Amino acid sequence: MEEEIRAEFQSNGFIIGGAGPADSAQILSTLLTYCVNYKMSPADLVSNWEVYYLNRQLDGLKVESSYLDGFLSHLQNEVKEKLIKEETDLHIYSSNDVDMLLSNTHTDEEGILDTPSTKQEKPHVDSSNSELTPLTTERPSSIRAAKTNGDRITPFAQRVNKFTQHYVLNADNVASVPSKDEVETSEDELIRRIQPSQKCTLQVQRSKPEPGCRFMYDRMEDRFNYLEGRIGRSARLFSATGLCGQPADATLASEENMFAVGMVICDGEGRLNEKSILLQGSVEHSRGQRVRLDLKDINQFSLFPGQVVGIEGHNPSGHCFVASKLIDSIPVSVDDQLPCAKKQAVDHEGHQNSNTLSRVLSSVIAAGPFTTTDNLLFEPLQELLSYACRKQPQLLILMGPFIDSDHPEIKKGTSDQSFHDIFRFEILRKLQDFTQYLGYNVRVILVPSVRDAHHDTVFPQPAFDLHLPEDITQQITCLSNPSLFSSNEIQFGCCTVDILKQLSGDEISRKPPGGKAADRIGRLATHIVKQQSYYPLYPPAAGVPMDFSLAKEALEIPSAPDVLLLPSDLAPSVKVLSVNEDTEEQKRFICVNPGRLAKGIGGGTFVELYYNEDTEKTKAFIMRI
Repeated sequence: MEEEIRAEFQSNGFIIGGAGPADSAQILSTLLTYCVNYKMSPADLVSNWEVYYLNRQLDGLKVESSYLDGFLSHLQNEVKEKLIKEETDLHIYSSNDVDMLLSNTHTDEEGILDTPSTKQEKPHVDSSNSELTPLTTERPSSIRAAKTNGDRITPFAQRVNKFTQHYVLNADNVASVPSKDEVETSEDELIRRIQPSQKCTLQVQRSKPEPGCRFMYDRMEDRFNYLEGRIGRSARLFSATGLCGQPADATLASEENMFAVGMVICDGEGRLNEKSILLQGSVEHSRGQRVRLDLKDINQFSLFPGQVVGIEGHNPSGHCFVASKLIDSIPVSVDDQLPCAKKQAVDHEGHQNSNTLSRVLSSVIAAGPFTTTDNLLFEPLQELLSYACRKQPQLLILMGPFIDSDHPEIKKGTSDQSFHDIFRFEILRKLQDFTQYLGYNVRVILVPSVRDAHHDTVFPQPAFDLHLPEDITQQITCLSNPSLFSSNEIQFGCCTVDILKQLSGDEISRKPPGGKAADRIGRLATHIVKQQSYYPLYPPAAGVPMDFSLAKEALEIPSAPDVLLLPSDLAPSVKVLSVNEDTEEQKRFICVNPGRLAKGIGGGTFVELYYNEDTEKTKAFIMRI
């Protein structure tokens, strides 16, 4: 079985490291022990290693013995989380429980003799040091909310390292950060003297499908038309460049060099590997037939199922196309740039202020879940809004899930409120208080997720259909998932489906001999822009309710946006990336994965972005909530 483990790691691009054969054998023996102890197949073990590798952002593709202890902790945590989900009444004690029981501030005899989930006295919080601003904290008068909020202290409320910086983009442009004590003593006075920021413009360029659309009616014809449309459109764009020639039929036997355009398909139901790569052509050029691809002469590539590529090579036998050149970036058409007539201005004042606000914007970006798994109090959201009240950004972007269908209380149905009531009272009411507190100059954008229990479970996904008061509609805007919009002439693209994580599980790559390890997360993000699609993966990953009848217009990305928002379960990141590096049309953009605002019973991360004309002057902070 050790050889199966070695082969599985090698097929996914990893190398079993070590100073010599003895070290490699020891690593394989340890990995075999993990497989036996945790009842995993070699493929499951490699999948877990890939998640650990991406989250820890390890250097290189070699599995070193020094990584095994951390990997073991990762496997133990995975097993523990799975056990907690299966045993809903099971409480796993940790050091936090011990600290709570031994704390001098909570020495209540009844509390010590009882379990950690019993009632404890809430400590007094000094208002001068409170992280909260004067936001309304009213909740619906439900028994659940009253009991939970008043009778116990949540683990989230006891967290440490609040609002600390996890990562800074373009740190050289950032002034020295004051200490926490200096911030606490001067921040309230600063808020009193600060002038409200100028209102940003907002133009919705693409937000489809529309609320109330029909879905789950897609037919096999819709699936065929979507895939054929992607291949055919890409072939026309390659031809329009004049650099590749007219696409030919890659399935025909020929010793002459030819150029073909097609979609990468896996030969079978397993994971893609170098021996199972097929190229499916369009009906126009190859009658939709497939041919096996031989990439032995390609030094560097990155492929995944559903990717549309241009291939140069020849097919001597008629059964295998031997590639000599691979182009994975679809050319951008000038005709695909969005005309001004399609841009929907949310208000008319934006055009008057465009000269003074051109390509400068302050924003706070966060992705759900917005509450911890042990309650439905939405404390992380309240803390985020309190932080935003202090920073006063022009734009607050919130991406779902808002009412997470994976939340334990939502799955078990123990809440005494409907999903729509929870969203209205716990989300919208807080946002209305936030906009009223900051005034007319702040904007809020809401983007749903397929995990939202109170919304349509379909992808592409329509925007929330909210009936807000007229004075609030100019401040709170709902967009579809995915969507394209611009603010102060800065273009944003957003998709809340975890496409980064799904691509990471299906992509295979090869680097040139002696080449340095590439930034894999950045490479996955550039696939989205190169393929001009928010979801280029086909077939869709399990759990993605794809409706191909809605996908054609909704998933297209006409050109690279300035900021691409891709929330993911992978490690949070802010990266400056580029496409078409070898041409004069090089485009640089910022890819933002803010992480999850709530992780388990603790806090997660969000991003504070200050865009200033271009990527070099832009500042971004990954913040812990």
